[in-house]
Amino acid sequence: MYYKIVNSPLGDLTLVANEQALQKIVFGTLAEDSLEEKETTLLNQAEDELQKYFKGTLKKFAVPVKPQGSYFQMAVWDYLKMVPYGDTISYGQVAKAIGNPKAVRAVGQANNKNPIPIIIPCHRVVGKDGSLIGYSGKLENKKKLLDMEGLKP
Repeated sequence: MYYKIVNSPLGDLTLVANEQALQKIVFGTLAEDSLEEKETTLLNQAEDELQKYFKGTLKKFAVPVKPQGSYFQMAVWDYLKMVPYGDTISYGQVAKAIGNPKAVRAVGQANNKNPIPIIIPCHRVVGKDGSLIGYSGKLENKKKLLDMEGLKP
């Protein structure tokens, strides 16, 4: 596993990948003994796409991702990848869409555990009244991301 620290409008982001896919994006810096800091094609692609996203010139990511999670978490994260740039969805709508309409809190927990924020756009999930609630990368960053996408929550 390799990592690269990149600058962003949200501060430093640590990108973690293996040879095949991006595994994590961590807000801040992360240095683990099991990781090697290295420039790889995949990490460079992820950085390039993120920079274009932050500039507003990229609306859909192509870098391969492979998050690790439970079956339920994977269902939530897979669904989130379909929420379009500049749009939001409620936790309840996600729960209903994945066939488990009573699992609103579990959807929130899955969002909180999303290992690849921004690219798996958990920032686009809001309260049923449109309010900003919860974001593992800090609520102010959720607001910044939605602002970048042209939304005024």
